[in-house]
Amino acid sequence: MFGRKKQGREVKRVAQTVPKSPCDSSLLSLSRYAAQTSAERQLYSALRESVPMIDAALGKIIRLIGGFHIRSDSAECESLAQQFVREVKSNGTDQGLHGFIYTYLDTMLTYGEAVGEMIPSSDGQGIAAVYNARLDDVEIRADGSPLNLLVCRRDAGGANPVKYQNLVVVSLLNQRAGTARGTSLLRGLPFVSGILLRIFESVKNNWERVGDVRFAVTYKPDNGVFSEENARQIADEWRKAMRSDSVCDFVSVGDVSVKVIGSENIMPECEVPVRALLEQITSKLGIPPFLLGLSWSSTERMSSQQADILTSELEYYRDTLEPVIRRIVRTHLQLCGCNTPFRVEWDDINLQDAVELSQARLNNAQAQKLENEIGWEEEDG
Repeated sequence: MFGRKKQGREVKRVAQTVPKSPCDSSLLSLSRYAAQTSAERQLYSALRESVPMIDAALGKIIRLIGGFHIRSDSAECESLAQQFVREVKSNGTDQGLHGFIYTYLDTMLTYGEAVGEMIPSSDGQGIAAVYNARLDDVEIRADGSPLNLLVCRRDAGGANPVKYQNLVVVSLLNQRAGTARGTSLLRGLPFVSGILLRIFESVKNNWERVGDVRFAVTYKPDNGVFSEENARQIADEWRKAMRSDSVCDFVSVGDVSVKVIGSENIMPECEVPVRALLEQITSKLGIPPFLLGLSWSSTERMSSQQADILTSELEYYRDTLEPVIRRIVRTHLQLCGCNTPFRVEWDDINLQDAVELSQARLNNAQAQKLENEIGWEEEDG
């Protein structure tokens, strides 16, 4: 007869589907190739700097996540938790747990991974501050099992596990199977963004060549004999005419022709390819185009469907963040001597959802009322 396993016990068993290490069959070591490199993170950072729409989309996702509140059956526990959420120090300059969570989400969306740390107060009575770790300073590994993650600090001598793992929180976005590695929301965008930036660079070069008008002056001597002195005089007069602050005529003697460089060229149309690339980017980020200022033709029904899709995306990110919030708040309450259960309640994503929810409740109430009236009539009959 098997005994019941206590809740909250750390999982120590090694998964059966994990290949045995040739050095030690009881441990799972994270290979170097499975760790996210600094060059990859720099690439994602460069994408946000180079393509403003990507940075704007991530910023809107973070702002649309909304706020949260801690609720508990114990008024004292709820008050203590709410005070902690409002007043905890975050990253040295911010105050409140919301700022930490927004930075945490920003890192997770950009790089697919996020690491945070809880810093207890000097007297051990609660959490004094929370800190968003820089991913270049830490490394995430599997500790004996793919079910347990180990956070290591990168030092001069290598990566060493931090001493208090219970004070560190880790999140992996869309974790890859069999690895301790997340997937960036920007994965798949470097190729498309590279084409987009190449188009923008070409437009810039074309406008520098064609938009800023440049002239070619050609001198053909009448007698067929080239005179260096005449050519120098024509060049000097041309420079005076072009550098003059006011409109100035250029007068010359002989067969002299002036043409605009590139005047016979036609600027290639880029609206269609640019829109196709932007459609790929917006579909990957999950943001409706109208939220990014893109006035593409769409019906009201289409906009409503896009808003519903965005709502589901935000709910997914909330589900990813909620375990982090619960763990931080629970640690603070336990250090303060409070073990009362609590729950995390999020604000409504937008007013439209609240209105639709109220309308649905009204419709259900009216339907229930009609059913009761029909039931009473049948009983009276």
